[in-house]
Amino acid sequence: MADYPRFPMFIDLSTRHVVVVGAGKIAARRAAALVQFTPHVTVIAPEVHPDLEALALAGRLRLVRKEYDMTDISGADMVLAATDDAELNATICDDCRLRGILANASSDRALCDFYFPGIVREGNIVVGVTASGEDHARARRVTEQIRGVLQGAEGNGSAPKTGK
Repeated sequence: MADYPRFPMFIDLSTRHVVVVGAGKIAARRAAALVQFTPHVTVIAPEVHPDLEALALAGRLRLVRKEYDMTDISGADMVLAATDDAELNATICDDCRLRGILANASSDRALCDFYFPGIVREGNIVVGVTASGEDHARARRVTEQIRGVLQGAEGNGSAPKTGK
């Protein structure tokens, strides 16, 4: 079978329960993005990044300070395995597959049911960017370029002219 890129799809997460296992820099970035789209984010980790602590204190997400076990994903609709332990991330994804839960592993794109995109949001405009899990630096640059375009378009009702 041919290797196809991932299909971009925008879904309503507002009533979905998302679990993030891990609480480092990557988990913090992803959780901060997710709370823009759902109030139902739970982070599982024994130690947490200060940004996650701030989101929890602000009531934006639920923080559970503990080591992961498979009961942590009960009732989840989507799980992000974002620990610094690749073996644990693989275990989390295996646990998700057994339960029919969509999973993403920050350590291995082969384990991912979906890729976590670079996200640009300006009001009701939302843009997701992925390089199919291969070139994170390029995806980050493109995300920032799109952010600049949308911020430049804010207020005048149209996108900047392209010169054509």
